[in-house]
Amino acid sequence: MPESTTTVPDRADTPAVALGPTALALGTFSVLVAWVPAFGLGAFPLAIIAGGLAVTLGATGIHYARLGTGRLWTAIAGTTFGATGLAGVITLLWTLGS
Repeated sequence: MPESTTTVPDRADTPAVALGPTALALGTFSVLVAWVPAFGLGAFPLAIIAGGLAVTLGATGIHYARLGTGRLWTAIAGTTFGATGLAGVITLLWTLGS
């Protein structure tokens, strides 16, 4: 029999740890689609969804990081990238529609 078997989860064993990196990945995608024209117009709907999710998950990640779960810098960077990408795509679509 093993000498120490615990079934108690660690504080780092929570889904809240993944909120910051997920927001960072979605925000990076949104920024790239919004500000690099080579990705084309076909990915704009995905960039809007990715930007909105990045802002939402990043804000939630900031909340949990202040409580001590997860990393703050990834959540802040994901939120910033998501907001920048979302604003870029919406601005571009608004100017194309005018």
